[in-house]
Amino acid sequence: MVLEATMIIVDNSESSRNGDYHSSRFDAQVDAVRLIFHAKTQSNPESSVGLMSMGGHGPEVLVTLTTDFGKVLDGLHRTKISGKTHLSTSIQVAGLALKHRQNKTQRQRIIIFACSPIEEDEKSLVKLAKKMKKNNVSIDFVVFGEFEGDNTKKLEAFNENVKGGDGSHMAIVPPGPHLLSDVLVTTPILGGSDRIGGAANSGGANLDNGNDVMGSGFDFGIDPAQDPELALALKMSLEEDKKARRERAEKEKEESDAKAKLTGITEEEQPLIKDNAESKNNGNEDDHDKMDTA
Repeated sequence: MVLEATMIIVDNSESSRNGDYHSSRFDAQVDAVRLIFHAKTQSNPESSVGLMSMGGHGPEVLVTLTTDFGKVLDGLHRTKISGKTHLSTSIQVAGLALKHRQNKTQRQRIIIFACSPIEEDEKSLVKLAKKMKKNNVSIDFVVFGEFEGDNTKKLEAFNENVKGGDGSHMAIVPPGPHLLSDVLVTTPILGGSDRIGGAANSGGANLDNGNDVMGSGFDFGIDPAQDPELALALKMSLEEDKKARRERAEKEKEESDAKAKLTGITEEEQPLIKDNAESKNNGNEDDHDKMDTA
C-alpha cells in the first residue's frame, strides 16, 4: 500500500459550531479524523499522520507527524472553536511540516476540512495550488456546511490546478442522514469508488445527501453507514488480494517465458549435437582398433 505522510487540517472556526451535521460540524470532523488516521496507518504501518487547525487567530500545528493515535486525539480535545479560517496560511504551514518529515520516501498529502466561508480570492488560491503541485504535495478537500457564494467554485479551481500523479480529490458532502465519516469511506479520499460523482475524471465527488454513496458507490454487500471500519477493512483486503493475484500472474508469465527459451532449440542445432556424439564414438572405436593391432 501507499507510504504517505498526511497532514490533516480541521476547521475550528466559529462556523464549525453549527449543528447541521451530527452533532456539530466540528464533532463530525473529529469522527472523520479518527477514520482517516486508522485508514492511513492500517494500509501501511510506516505511514504517519499529523494534525493542524486553521481557525482562531491563525493556523496551529496540534500534532506533528506520528503513528500514535493518542497524540492526535489529545490534539483534537485541545482544539478550541473560535475566529475565522486561514486557509492559504494553513496549507503553507502544512507543506513545511511535510517537507521536514523524517522518512523522505513518504508521499506528501494534505487533507483539509472546510466548513466555513473562504476569504482568499480565486487567483491567489490557484497560484498556491500550482506551487504545492510543484512541490509534489497532493491535497484533498472535504467540503461541507458552506456552499453559498464562491466557496465551492474557489475550491474547485484550486483542485483543478493542484492535481498531480498521486491524485488530489474533493468531496462535497451536503447535510443528510449519514455521518460525515460514513460518507468519506466511499470517496476517493479513502480509496472508495471512483464512480462517485465522476470523481475519476473531475477529482471531485458531489454526494447528494449520501444516497448515491450508499447505493451504487459500494459493492461489498454491506451498508458502510452501519460499520465504516468493516467497510474500509473489506476494501483493503480486496486490494491486497488483487495485488497478490497480479504478482502471481507475473511470476507464472516469467516462468512460462523461461521455459519457452529452454525449449526453443532450432532444428539446425540438434544434428550438430548428434554429429559431435557420433564423432566421439568413432574416436573411441579407433582407439580400440589400435590397441588390438598392438
